[in-house]
Amino acid sequence: MEREWLLFRKSRIIRGVKTKKEAAMNDTTAAYRLREQLKKFLGIVFPHAPKAQKEFLGQMFFGIQAGQSVVLSRIARELQEDILLKKTEERLSRHLHADGLEKMVQDAVLAQAAARVADDDIISIDPSDIQKPYAQEDGMPLLAKVWDGSKGRVGDNLGYNLCFATATQSMTRRIVPLRMSVWSTKEDGFTSENDKVLEVIKSLADALCRRGIYVYDRGGDGDWLFSFFIKEGLDFIVRLVGNRSLIHWNATRLAEDIARSCPLKYAQNVTFKSRGKEVSVPVEYGSLPVRLAEHPDVPLHLVVVRWPRGEKPMMLLTTLEAVRSRRRLRQVVEGYLTRWRIEETIRFVKQAYELEDVRLLKFSRLKSLLAIVSGVAYFAMSWLGQRDRLGVLADHIKRVSRRMFEVPEFFFYAIADGVGRLFARHGRWHGLDGPDEPEETCQMELAL
Repeated sequence: MEREWLLFRKSRIIRGVKTKKEAAMNDTTAAYRLREQLKKFLGIVFPHAPKAQKEFLGQMFFGIQAGQSVVLSRIARELQEDILLKKTEERLSRHLHADGLEKMVQDAVLAQAAARVADDDIISIDPSDIQKPYAQEDGMPLLAKVWDGSKGRVGDNLGYNLCFATATQSMTRRIVPLRMSVWSTKEDGFTSENDKVLEVIKSLADALCRRGIYVYDRGGDGDWLFSFFIKEGLDFIVRLVGNRSLIHWNATRLAEDIARSCPLKYAQNVTFKSRGKEVSVPVEYGSLPVRLAEHPDVPLHLVVVRWPRGEKPMMLLTTLEAVRSRRRLRQVVEGYLTRWRIEETIRFVKQAYELEDVRLLKFSRLKSLLAIVSGVAYFAMSWLGQRDRLGVLADHIKRVSRRMFEVPEFFFYAIADGVGRLFARHGRWHGLDGPDEPEETCQMELAL
């Protein structure tokens, strides 16, 4: 009878027929499915990586999410190895120092992410930083003073420079992390922040095969960026600062003067992020044909957006054709305003994985670690959070998070928190060749 029951149960599982008890996903099963998805992800994204390196990446991806931290001691603790914690930490640190690891991880994640990007998707580029206000210049490698946005200049805090790149899908508004790069103004070969940003954009353009519309804030109002976009044949939307000279009807004038004469034919409500909240406001907008003095043969458009309350109009320079149509103009305006999503993504990555707590004594290891973090963000935000067939698993992950607090508006916080809780509380990393069934299923089979 016992044998017949086992055979009956096995046949139902093979056919996909489950009892109500089996169909109800519990935390242990969810944690097992998460580990299996992580192993599948590693196999697809890093198909040619040596087994030892792929195992190391699995440990890092698991540990960063389980510990919700980039601190190696916490990552090592979450692995629960049967050796001294210090030994695990030392091994992880050695692997981070492997030649070419940073580039390999960045290129592999970007190649996977690029397949999700369409021609009309918005590619947001945003320089940022990791601040280490309590660190000493001799305590971590190549610490340097970083930009202080509140002061509009390099401040007194030490840290490192970052550049984030994400794609916002035009139809769904879903976010796809593409790349995160880190550098120090003190590292060998550093020339300028602009050159570092251009390196990032060039890697994106090559991986995306020129797809997407690149969006940059007022920091991109410079010939260094316009010349690159035009040379590479990339579509762009860049916000101007106002004192930019443009050619309009064969006359060279300041952008803000041209903006005043622009007819604002259209009006609508637009939604964007302001002081941490989504707001919807009525705006008027229109466009005029213009050219850059440095590139007089390239047709461009100046899109002017006027806000309520008499504020200075927002001026956007773009390559997009047929920009005088209402649909295209709306695409430009809304495309630029989706920038708040990259700002939210930066905040999410920094907070979810405690990025500014990073402590490493070799800059090469820091760069490799942050490349892995960008892969972790892609796994959580795109692989888990936005795959339709993983909807049941994603819903369970969010429910796990909801038990402790309400799911935030930016639901990736809930995904990251839920994944962390499931990994940390329901089983350790068993390796790429770990058990093929959830632990509780194996135990139940033995009991029967």
